[in-house]
Amino acid sequence: MFVNFIFKWLLLLLLISLLAGTLSAFFLAGLNLVTYFRDNHRHLIYFLPLAGLVVGFVYHQYGKTVERGNNLVFDTIHSPNDVIPLKMAILVLAGTLITHLFGGSAGREGTALQMSASAADQLHAPFKLTAQERTLVIIAALSAGFASVFGTPIAGAIFGIEVLLIAKFPYKALLPSVIVAYGADYVAKLWGTTHVSYNIGIIPSVNAYGVGSAAVAGIFFGLSSILFVFLIHNVSNLGKLIKYPPFRPLIGGAILSVVVIVFGLYKYVGLGIPVISEAFRSSIAPESFLLKIILTALTLGFGFKGGEVTPLFFIGATLGSALAMFLPLPVGLLAGMGFVAVFAGAAKTPVACIAMSAELFGLSACVYVSIACIGAYFISGSLSIYNVPENRDPRHFLFGSPALFY
Repeated sequence: MFVNFIFKWLLLLLLISLLAGTLSAFFLAGLNLVTYFRDNHRHLIYFLPLAGLVVGFVYHQYGKTVERGNNLVFDTIHSPNDVIPLKMAILVLAGTLITHLFGGSAGREGTALQMSASAADQLHAPFKLTAQERTLVIIAALSAGFASVFGTPIAGAIFGIEVLLIAKFPYKALLPSVIVAYGADYVAKLWGTTHVSYNIGIIPSVNAYGVGSAAVAGIFFGLSSILFVFLIHNVSNLGKLIKYPPFRPLIGGAILSVVVIVFGLYKYVGLGIPVISEAFRSSIAPESFLLKIILTALTLGFGFKGGEVTPLFFIGATLGSALAMFLPLPVGLLAGMGFVAVFAGAAKTPVACIAMSAELFGLSACVYVSIACIGAYFISGSLSIYNVPENRDPRHFLFGSPALFY
């Protein structure tokens, strides 16, 4: 019996790793293609409103059950009744690629999370999973999606749990999350997937002056997290005043394209990786982070598809780079601190963000990064890009079963 149990879970975790890693590899390859094509055909921004209408219409006609995206996944973990439809993966993949092709300002993690979760949940029937087992599988799938799309398996393993469960880690979910995070990242790399590397350069010795500067930076990172979440939520509420849902991204796309064209903000569309890389090398104009917040709020708030995390990386890196003009820390270090700290504040995942910094930048920056992440986390309060259920006690998440956590 025990052998059957072990075999079942090893096979299950292997399949989740293969699914998540392959889906992320396919998605990232497609994202690179549409980004390259858009950069060489900048006139596509003129068609962003029409692209928004198409995405909005398809979701309105065929995707009403999955249009809540990440929040549907979180609610399923909280109360696993209906299976996450597989069409979620198809629709969010197509919607995200269209968003990036025509110049929307969005990220990629939301797409990876939804694809992994919906694909993994299809395994419930052949493996005859119980409700609690389904919960573990979906949490593990979140870890796998995050790890494979960013190339950070440790952060991915933590993220899959921390984004949902703040009061206490469910230790039984940690092992499968770690296994599939590494497995999915490995599979994605087998497909030839590469990830952008960032060099933060020289890291000064830890001293009171540096620690104080990191704390000040953390305040600014937390405030930018508040502004980001506030704008996205309020633009979304504004969009809901438009009664016919497909018209929301149509109108949002029209506003966005006019703003980008009139003010020459093309470098802020899409993922913005070149600007992020530049932020690690030299000080960036202080308004850059604010412009990215506005464009991303218009994109996601009006119903285009994609994630929030890469825009948060952009916002944090450019804000940190700008702060180098005022704080006595190297520009690369401040950019790296902001890269993860704004995400920590907006997603309420400081532990995952600290782990991500160690994977991306090395351990030597962890003291400064930890101060910035924790500062941003506390400054940003309860606002979050993820609308998880208000009761974040994990014993209530998993069907009133505290035994799962010991």
